[in-house]
Amino acid sequence: MQPVYKRILLKISGEVLAGEKNHGFDFDVIGSICEKVKKLNDMGVQVGLVVGGGNFWRGRSGGNMDRTRADHIGMLATVMNSLALCDTLEQLGVNVRVQTAIEMKQFAEPYIRNRAVRHLEKGRVCIFGAGTGNPFFSTDTCAALRAAEINAEVILKATNVDGVYDKDPNKFDDAVKFDRISHSEVLEKDLKVMDATAASLCRDNNIKILVFNLSDPENIVRAVCGENIGTLVC
Repeated sequence: MQPVYKRILLKISGEVLAGEKNHGFDFDVIGSICEKVKKLNDMGVQVGLVVGGGNFWRGRSGGNMDRTRADHIGMLATVMNSLALCDTLEQLGVNVRVQTAIEMKQFAEPYIRNRAVRHLEKGRVCIFGAGTGNPFFSTDTCAALRAAEINAEVILKATNVDGVYDKDPNKFDDAVKFDRISHSEVLEKDLKVMDATAASLCRDNNIKILVFNLSDPENIVRAVCGENIGTLVC
């Protein structure tokens, strides 16, 4: 297989890292994902990675907590996930850097766009933690922002469904899957591919989004090699 993309931004939800435990880390799952990232790295694909924090914390977890503080806790959850991915990749022999939007220089680099691009050019996987560093913005928005900043050709959004549907396939048997759809249609139909801020950012910067199922981690490699899986938003 030959990759059709040279530089990608892979977005993984935090919940995926918990596997069937639904909380914390399942290192068998993390290992299987990292093996595919290594495979891409060995193929010469430049990989930026953004991970959510839902296996530890979601904004709604805070009950009546101040939204800003709840989001700060969520940012820290993404950093824990970033470090876990980093460690697993390093054990596989991959050269990795973690960069965080909030400075934590004792165990990660601060996010600097030019440095991130240089890491990618040198064949290092770059993991972006702490979201955008601001409350009220999701990790989907972080993925869109970082993809724009590093000039990624596509965002690979690995989810628990096999693409984009006109309605929730888990609730409606007659839900129709799209093979290809435009950013504007996603926004007009409110299809929840990403939150509206992230989708608008991708549309305005002409960034493709490929939504696919991560139940088989090999789909990451298939997506980068141009196989017809998931839904392409372009």
